[in-house]
Amino acid sequence: MSDKLLGKKGEAVAARYYLNQGYTLLEHNYQCRLGELDLILQKQELLVFAEVKTRRPGGLGTPAEAVNTAKQRRVVQAAKYYISRTQTEETAVRFDVVEVQPLPNGGWSVHCIPNAFLCE
Repeated sequence: MSDKLLGKKGEAVAARYYLNQGYTLLEHNYQCRLGELDLILQKQELLVFAEVKTRRPGGLGTPAEAVNTAKQRRVVQAAKYYISRTQTEETAVRFDVVEVQPLPNGGWSVHCIPNAFLCE
């Protein structure tokens, strides 16, 4: 499986994880001039921007380590743009990182890190 296909499958797995937790998926791969947001979800008055990192097992470091300061800054800027366009300024916001890895049995490991970083 190519890295691109693995990433797309990982995003679908992460979206399903959130849906099973009672969230509503608002956007998947939202693109704007400031970047891309993997998943935008809502649960009651909470807006969640989830950065999904899918990796094969055995790689160096954790998938979340790929979400460095520069990546966090881009996600926050794109999120601010989304909020300004959708008029959701009054909604609480959270930034998550979701680590997704395929398992040998064909399943998936999902580790969600809520509030992985903050909006500056």
